[in-house]
Amino acid sequence: MCAKTIYERASLGSLIRYSNGEPRPPERFKRKLRAWEQQNSTGRLITKTAAIERPTYSSPASFTLHEGDFGANGVIVLVVSRSYSIDSSLHFEIVEEPVPGSVRVLTSFQGVDELHHLAPDMPSAQAWIANHGYSEARLEIVGETALETPSELDQAA
Repeated sequence: MCAKTIYERASLGSLIRYSNGEPRPPERFKRKLRAWEQQNSTGRLITKTAAIERPTYSSPASFTLHEGDFGANGVIVLVVSRSYSIDSSLHFEIVEEPVPGSVRVLTSFQGVDELHHLAPDMPSAQAWIANHGYSEARLEIVGETALETPSELDQAA
C-alpha cells in the first residue's frame, strides 16, 4: 500500500509495517544493516495530521508511527516515533488492527488526536491514566464512535 492509503484507511492503534523494498543485508555489514532497518520496520499508528495550506507554507497530510520506548528500570529515556507524509515512497502494510473492545487513551492538541496507549479493556485504560497522569486524556472504545472522558466514566461507574 502507499502512504496515502494508510492515512485514509488505518485507524489509530493499527500496527503498520513499512519497507523500501530492498533485501535485508547480511549481519556482517553493520552500517548497511542499520541504514536498512531505518527504512524497514514496524510501528503503531499514533497520529494523523491533515494537510496544511497557508500563503507562505504548505505541508501534505502525514501520519506518525511509534516505534518503541527505550530505558531501564521502568524509566523511559527515549521515545522513537517517525512521521511520514502521504508522498512517501516507502511501501506500507497494515499488519494488525486494534481489537474491537480494546480502549484507546487519546489526547488532542490543535484538533489532532494522539494515541498514548492501547489498553485491552476499560479498567486497564483507567489504571494506565492514573499511573501516567494525563489529566486531559479521553478514552475511546475500539469499534465505538462515542468518546468518553475520565470524568464521564467515573460518573457512570
